[in-house]
Amino acid sequence: MSGRLEGKVAVITGGSRGIGAAIAEAFVREGAQVVISSRKQEGLDASARHIASATGRPDAISAFVCHTGDPAQVAALFDHTRSRFGIATIAVNNAATNPHFGPMLSLTSGAWDKTFEVNTRGYFEVARHAAEGMIEGGLPGSIINITSIMGMRAAVFQGIYGMTKAAVISMTQTLAMELGGRNIRVNAIAPGLVETKFASILIETPEIAARFNERSAIGRVAQPEELAGAALFLASNESSYVTGQTLAVDGGYTIA
Repeated sequence: MSGRLEGKVAVITGGSRGIGAAIAEAFVREGAQVVISSRKQEGLDASARHIASATGRPDAISAFVCHTGDPAQVAALFDHTRSRFGIATIAVNNAATNPHFGPMLSLTSGAWDKTFEVNTRGYFEVARHAAEGMIEGGLPGSIINITSIMGMRAAVFQGIYGMTKAAVISMTQTLAMELGGRNIRVNAIAPGLVETKFASILIETPEIAARFNERSAIGRVAQPEELAGAALFLASNESSYVTGQTLAVDGGYTIA
């Protein structure tokens, strides 16, 4: 541990598995106290136990159930964080949903509402509560939004997901401008195809996986741990002059 996040408190949504769990483990290793959230207690507890064992810092990780599409639950998440560790000065928006896979014209109103509720309103509520706490405490901080390369170009068969991720990029830029004077930085990470349960339908569809690998410079999908370094950089003081940016971590897919 090099202590890059020593003394910092972080909230990470979607922390029970995949990218969120990998970022949480990296943050704890680097000295942060971390609260992870998702909608299911069982998965959260398993993730917290793994992080505690892997890092040797069981007192630095806490699990809290939260549906980020519900503002009241988001408020409770930040209340829990403050009572357990103090004011969060890092927030990672990672909880997302993608209930529709197929042509946009076949999209149902229910899938539309659910996707926007979690992927845009949820992100905003987390960012709002994080920023309000930092402002109240007079503390500098970092908000990191996990978006997607699907928000940067056409998202065939993932249209509604891509729309919400494009909105997150816009929100990132606007909040960066509005909060910069408070010494609160807001950035985004746009992963390519990552081997997670969330992306399993893409990875397990041979044509899609092959198309991605053929187009990307590195020629393979990512592991969740490969996103953690970017998050560490954006959360730490090393990125003190970086805000409003979207960092594509995609193996070179978007440059092709």
